[in-house]
Amino acid sequence: MKRFLLVILLVAFCFCFTSFASAAPKSLKIAMVFSTPLEEPWASVVHKALLKAQKELSVTYHFTENVNPSDYERVLREYSERGYDIIFIDAYGNEEASRRVAKDYPEIPFVGGSGLAPTEPNFSVFQSEIHEPLFLSGMIAGKITKTNILGAVAAIPVPDINRAVNAFRAGAREVNPNVVVKVTFVGSFFDPPKTKEAAIAQIEAGADILFAERYGVIDACEKKGVFAIGNYQDQNFLAPKTVLTSAEWDMWPTVKKVIEDVRAKQYRSMDYSPWSFMAKGGAHLAPFHGLKGSIPDEVKQLVKEKEKEIMEGNFKVPYDSTQPKTD
Repeated sequence: MKRFLLVILLVAFCFCFTSFASAAPKSLKIAMVFSTPLEEPWASVVHKALLKAQKELSVTYHFTENVNPSDYERVLREYSERGYDIIFIDAYGNEEASRRVAKDYPEIPFVGGSGLAPTEPNFSVFQSEIHEPLFLSGMIAGKITKTNILGAVAAIPVPDINRAVNAFRAGAREVNPNVVVKVTFVGSFFDPPKTKEAAIAQIEAGADILFAERYGVIDACEKKGVFAIGNYQDQNFLAPKTVLTSAEWDMWPTVKKVIEDVRAKQYRSMDYSPWSFMAKGGAHLAPFHGLKGSIPDEVKQLVKEKEKEIMEGNFKVPYDSTQPKTD
């Protein structure tokens, strides 16, 4: 009898252990290859979300930053050969190399920041969809500008950056038909000195609020005493008396969705950009911090009402990917 009970207990223990093991999420190995330093805001947002995944979703995360285009394909292949389960890619400027490597490793999900379409069977895309909070920030800028001249200094005219600038201008014109927007592309994703120089030129031409799409703009605005709208993250910490608000992007909903799809064996090549919209928690307008007194209460209320319309699906911010030009 004792031996029989011992066998029963042993079987029960094995069953419970097996059930627990099967219920535990698979530990995935995730890699990210950045073409810029992590201090660049876009890279910083993606990195933050992947660090959160490592902490909360039982994944192992490794990354390489500031990879030169000539080395990008080599680094991607090294991660692929080392058996990573998901590889995130900064495909902007590295589209051909990224898709070439993904084609050679069809069993690995590749998820690239890209303005192009996904490619079967394994190359998905995502974009930083912050056009909605940028529309709201444009409304603020259009209401409080004293010169009726706004500025936007951006990297390269790829679709999501074009949408961001166009949304900022559309929001400003929604409340101020007389506003004009100066637009400059600096031709690089990370060139703070050149970006600062372009911003100063816009300010000297009359712009009194600038959309800081790239690093360098906020420095120029602080130096010249005009307001800036931050990008991708709450950038008020960079210049508390200069950054009025920011269009924040949160990559966490996208990263979480990708990992869930892979674990559920439901991953397929697709566009994950919708998980960066405000309604899914992928974007929002940052607080005004110490500059809230610079925005009239009626403007805050106007923005709050428009934000509610966006969140409820009653207002669609223009999704305009055409290259913006100076008015």
